[in-house]
Amino acid sequence: MIQRFIELGEGYSDIYELLEIARNNEHRLTHMIAFHSSVEGRPVTSLAVVLSPTDPGGFQPIYICREGIPYPHSTPNKRFDLFKETTEALNRPLIEMDVKPSSAFAETELYFQHLIGILRLNHLLAPLGK
Repeated sequence: MIQRFIELGEGYSDIYELLEIARNNEHRLTHMIAFHSSVEGRPVTSLAVVLSPTDPGGFQPIYICREGIPYPHSTPNKRFDLFKETTEALNRPLIEMDVKPSSAFAETELYFQHLIGILRLNHLLAPLGK
Protein backbone atom coordinates (compact mmCIF):
# COMPACT_ATOMS: atom_id res chain seq x y z
CA MET A 1 0.00 0.00 0.00
CA ILE A 2 1.15 3.52 -0.79
CA GLN A 3 0.17 6.22 1.70
CA ARG A 4 0.92 9.74 0.52
CA PHE A 5 0.17 13.31 1.53
CA ILE A 6 -1.22 15.55 -1.19
CA GLU A 7 -0.74 19.20 -0.26
CA LEU A 8 -3.46 21.53 -1.48
CA GLY A 9 -2.02 24.73 -0.01
CA GLU A 10 -2.01 26.55 3.30
CA GLY A 11 -5.75 26.59 3.93
CA TYR A 12 -6.91 29.89 2.48
CA SER A 13 -9.30 29.33 -0.45
CA ASP A 14 -8.03 25.75 -0.87
CA ILE A 15 -9.82 24.82 2.39
CA TYR A 16 -12.99 24.71 0.29
CA GLU A 17 -11.43 22.10 -1.98
CA LEU A 18 -10.44 20.04 1.08
CA LEU A 19 -14.03 20.16 2.32
CA GLU A 20 -15.35 19.17 -1.13
CA ILE A 21 -12.97 16.21 -1.20
CA ALA A 22 -14.37 15.06 2.15
CA ARG A 23 -18.03 15.56 1.12
CA ASN A 24 -17.71 14.01 -2.32
CA ASN A 25 -15.77 11.01 -1.02
CA GLU A 26 -17.88 10.32 2.05
CA HIS A 27 -17.92 6.61 1.15
CA ARG A 28 -14.09 6.57 1.38
CA LEU A 29 -13.65 9.13 4.19
CA THR A 30 -11.67 7.60 7.04
CA HIS A 31 -10.51 10.51 9.22
CA MET A 32 -10.54 14.28 9.48
CA ILE A 33 -7.52 15.55 11.39
CA ALA A 34 -6.22 18.84 12.76
CA PHE A 35 -2.44 18.89 13.30
CA HIS A 36 -1.42 21.70 15.67
CA SER A 37 2.12 23.10 15.79
CA SER A 38 4.04 26.34 16.25
CA VAL A 39 5.84 28.11 13.40
CA GLU A 40 8.23 30.88 14.44
CA GLY A 41 6.41 31.20 17.77
CA ARG A 42 2.99 31.44 16.10
CA PRO A 43 0.53 28.61 16.83
CA VAL A 44 -0.89 27.20 13.59
CA THR A 45 -3.03 24.31 12.43
CA SER A 46 -2.91 22.02 9.42
CA LEU A 47 -6.15 20.33 8.35
CA ALA A 48 -6.17 16.91 6.71
CA VAL A 49 -8.63 14.47 5.19
CA VAL A 50 -7.70 10.78 5.06
CA LEU A 51 -9.44 8.56 2.51
CA SER A 52 -9.46 4.76 2.46
CA PRO A 53 -7.11 3.05 -0.02
CA THR A 54 -8.17 2.57 -3.62
CA ASP A 55 -9.14 -0.91 -4.71
CA PRO A 56 -7.38 -1.97 -6.83
CA GLY A 57 -4.13 -0.11 -6.48
CA GLY A 58 -3.81 0.30 -2.73
CA PHE A 59 -3.18 4.06 -2.88
CA GLN A 60 -4.26 5.93 0.27
CA PRO A 61 -4.34 9.71 -0.12
CA ILE A 62 -4.10 12.15 2.76
CA TYR A 63 -5.08 15.62 1.57
CA ILE A 64 -3.67 18.47 3.66
CA CYS A 65 -3.76 22.24 3.97
CA ARG A 66 -0.46 22.86 5.75
CA GLU A 67 0.16 25.35 8.57
CA GLY A 68 -1.87 28.26 7.24
CA ILE A 69 -4.76 28.27 9.70
CA PRO A 70 -4.47 30.05 13.06
CA TYR A 71 -4.60 27.75 16.08
CA PRO A 72 -8.37 27.68 16.73
CA HIS A 73 -8.26 27.29 20.51
CA SER A 74 -6.58 30.67 20.97
CA THR A 75 -7.76 32.44 17.79
CA PRO A 76 -11.20 31.20 16.70
CA ASN A 77 -11.55 31.34 12.93
CA LYS A 78 -14.13 30.54 10.26
CA ARG A 79 -11.93 28.13 8.30
CA PHE A 80 -11.48 25.82 11.27
CA ASP A 81 -15.18 26.18 12.14
CA LEU A 82 -16.10 25.08 8.59
CA PHE A 83 -13.85 22.03 8.92
CA LYS A 84 -15.37 21.14 12.28
CA GLU A 85 -18.91 21.62 10.92
CA THR A 86 -18.06 19.27 8.04
CA THR A 87 -16.82 16.58 10.44
CA GLU A 88 -20.12 16.83 12.30
CA ALA A 89 -22.21 16.82 9.10
CA LEU A 90 -20.36 13.71 7.88
CA ASN A 91 -20.67 12.08 11.33
CA ARG A 92 -16.90 11.78 11.79
CA PRO A 93 -14.92 12.71 14.89
CA LEU A 94 -12.44 15.55 14.65
CA ILE A 95 -9.04 14.15 15.57
CA GLU A 96 -6.65 16.76 16.96
CA MET A 97 -2.98 16.25 17.75
CA ASP A 98 0.10 18.33 18.46
CA VAL A 99 3.03 17.73 16.10
CA LYS A 100 6.37 19.29 15.18
CA PRO A 101 6.20 21.99 12.50
CA SER A 102 7.33 21.21 8.97
CA SER A 103 10.17 23.71 9.44
CA ALA A 104 11.80 21.21 11.83
CA PHE A 105 12.54 19.00 8.80
CA ALA A 106 14.97 19.56 5.94
CA GLU A 107 12.30 18.70 3.36
CA THR A 108 8.51 18.73 3.34
CA GLU A 109 8.50 15.09 2.25
CA LEU A 110 10.37 14.15 5.46
CA TYR A 111 7.72 16.01 7.46
CA PHE A 112 4.99 14.04 5.71
CA GLN A 113 6.79 10.76 6.44
CA HIS A 114 6.99 11.83 10.10
CA LEU A 115 3.22 12.45 10.14
CA ILE A 116 2.55 9.08 8.48
CA GLY A 117 4.57 7.43 11.25
CA ILE A 118 2.53 9.24 13.91
CA LEU A 119 -0.73 8.25 12.22
CA ARG A 120 0.39 4.60 12.03
CA LEU A 121 1.44 4.59 15.70
CA ASN A 122 -2.00 5.91 16.64
CA HIS A 123 -3.68 3.26 14.43
CA LEU A 124 -5.16 5.94 12.16
CA LEU A 125 -3.40 4.45 9.13
CA ALA A 126 -2.80 0.80 8.41
CA PRO A 127 0.80 -0.40 8.78
CA LEU A 128 2.75 -1.10 5.60
CA GLY A 129 1.88 -4.38 4.01
CA LYS A 130 -1.82 -4.29 4.95
